[in-house]
Amino acid sequence: MELMTKQGYKQTEVGLIPEDWSVEPIGDLASISTGGSDTQDRIDDGAYPFFVRSQTIERINQFSFDGEAILTSGDGVGVGKIFHYVNCKFDYHQRVYNIHNYRNDVAGKYLFFQFSTNFFERVMAMTAKSSVDSVRREMIADMQIPIPPTLTEQKAIATALSDVDALIASLEQTITKKKAIKQGAMQQLLTPPHKGGKRLPGFSGEWVEKTLGKVANYQNGKALESYFNSSDGYKVVSIGNYSESGIYVNNNNFISKTLKSEIGKFILNEGELAMLLNDKTSIGTIIGRVLYIDKNEEYVFNQRTMRLSLNEGYNSRFLFHLINCNIVHQQIFLKAKPGTQIYINTADVLDLVLALPSSLEEQKAIAQILSDMDAEITQLETKKEKYQAIKQGMMQELLTGKTRLV
Repeated sequence: MELMTKQGYKQTEVGLIPEDWSVEPIGDLASISTGGSDTQDRIDDGAYPFFVRSQTIERINQFSFDGEAILTSGDGVGVGKIFHYVNCKFDYHQRVYNIHNYRNDVAGKYLFFQFSTNFFERVMAMTAKSSVDSVRREMIADMQIPIPPTLTEQKAIATALSDVDALIASLEQTITKKKAIKQGAMQQLLTPPHKGGKRLPGFSGEWVEKTLGKVANYQNGKALESYFNSSDGYKVVSIGNYSESGIYVNNNNFISKTLKSEIGKFILNEGELAMLLNDKTSIGTIIGRVLYIDKNEEYVFNQRTMRLSLNEGYNSRFLFHLINCNIVHQQIFLKAKPGTQIYINTADVLDLVLALPSSLEEQKAIAQILSDMDAEITQLETKKEKYQAIKQGMMQELLTGKTRLV
């Protein structure tokens, strides 16, 4: 069957591109070199950035390169991933490739975005297998790249994508700032006033100390893996669904709602909390974290997870923030039992001592402030995800010539 080609375009080994674009190997477009430094050369407060084989930028007191460059890992963690575009004085690791010295009719930033599309997959398809995955210089040099005919068009593409990157970076900075502000607010509002905490206007009276067992009724989960499916039904609450911030992470594990008669007593209700009783590692970042259940008939909890149903006089959103705060989480971590996956016993959870306002209204007021902050952060993160999706769409259009800017 004859392949139909869109008018004004041609089929190439990198796909359909405009007729006036060319396809050339990277080795004809730029120089490729490796660094001369090792991680032992790094210095914590060094004067120059030092690029190693990951996203992390370290410091060093020397530089071997000054100018525009694209950096990719040659082996180990992040092999084949384009992870930095820079234009400055820097040094780089022995197993980092520096793509630089671009041909006069080629824009380096345009190449960076081209590499950012499917470079990793293409490199991995060519990877030399040894004790670790590795990329040879000739693999990179032989890779074919589609090139617009003029610097003007290349720079226009790079500028459009850089503008979106700038928006995303700005949102990331704002999110980081808002999260830091929230952490400070949690420290102030969840610490008892007599221990230096900040009291909201209009409230008085001593805070009280209660064990979690006095604040809530509990129910432990049960192994429900045999009921799992990956399409629809009740969302499963299990170890893979907890985040450090207490936000539910959907990993596409469900239990059909037709099985309600069999698993019904593990269905969570609105206003309840679901606590994780173990952790994926010994570090303990998610052990003891709780999720706030915001809907009835939506979630079902699995083994090593505990249902907490609050008694009268206690606000579940306040307890959600309190249990997830660093102070309480550290108490939980210290109670954890060792193992490949550390865990905490039910008795130790119920004996956990919490300090909280005796007034339900004060609990609600504190919870409202912190929940509003969470909502603002979530809104910003959703906006960032939207721009990231827009960027992906733009890359698909601009880097293949489907949409022309000049």
